[in-house]
Amino acid sequence: MNQPNQPNPNVIKNPQTGQLPQVKGPEMNERDFLNDMLATEKYLTDNFNILAREASHQSLNGEALRILNETHQAARTLFNLMFEKGWYQLTAASPQEISQTGTQFQNYRSQEPYHS
Repeated sequence: MNQPNQPNPNVIKNPQTGQLPQVKGPEMNERDFLNDMLATEKYLTDNFNILAREASHQSLNGEALRILNETHQAARTLFNLMFEKGWYQLTAASPQEISQTGTQFQNYRSQEPYHS
């Protein structure tokens, strides 16, 4: 177990850039704005995915797919910016976790009616 104030070796992140207040007031800072924008892009991709899947008109489907791709790209750009600034972190998976997930999805695949 990690000791207090020692970095977790499984956490993947960049050092934070800029000065964020230790105690934050109600005002929004750059991190808050980027986080809000990323959440909005995630919401949009979810909904444009539904539209693209369910659009019965070919032109509407094509336009929904185009916009869906744009919203995914915007979300990725925001994620990259937040990650670069150290405001978004990931936890590395262990080889055992990766193997278990691979096995889990192989089991799902064997349950598909038309798997090869």
